[in-house]
Amino acid sequence: MLDKQVANVIKDNMNMMVPFYLMASYAYYVDDDPILTDGFYDNLAKIIYKEWDNITHRHRDVIDKDALKAGSFLGKYPSIIEGALKSFRDNTK
Repeated sequence: MLDKQVANVIKDNMNMMVPFYLMASYAYYVDDDPILTDGFYDNLAKIIYKEWDNITHRHRDVIDKDALKAGSFLGKYPSIIEGALKSFRDNTK
């Protein structure tokens, strides 16, 4: 799992929680190949929910704030997410 790598990126930029949440959701729900542990993913959802008003990422509004409570994403993914996930996986090998 890539929890440590994601934690290192988001510690310096809270806005990066959004694309990593979306990539992790895509990896889990679409690819059936998770990149994060369940605990890290759930915690990420909680932090995004808590920091919602402070996050300014352009894809924030794709996320249903109430769904963060459930720790799941069942919305429509921005087209960039699949390629970003592939690139992230390739760069962490």
